[in-house]
Amino acid sequence: MTIYVVDIEYVTHTCPAYTVPHIFDTRRTVIDIIPGGPCRTPVTIRCGDTTAVIPCYRHEPADRQCGACRIIVTQHTITTRHLDEVSA
Repeated sequence: MTIYVVDIEYVTHTCPAYTVPHIFDTRRTVIDIIPGGPCRTPVTIRCGDTTAVIPCYRHEPADRQCGACRIIVTQHTITTRHLDEVSA
């Protein structure tokens, strides 16, 4: 299985219309990718006389993909920042 490690940053603010702090920007940064290796159960696709062999992740739903093709996203750190409004 391929594992993606990500950092998540939420930016919150308050505004006159909604005075409770709320998220207005979410940023995700990929920190590391741990590859799962080659597909263990490739799928043969046929169209007329043409035949192609493709990795199972391009054809099968997630629950039927082999272990090497599955994708897992892991959150490394989650940061929340608040932007202070500048009043004039």
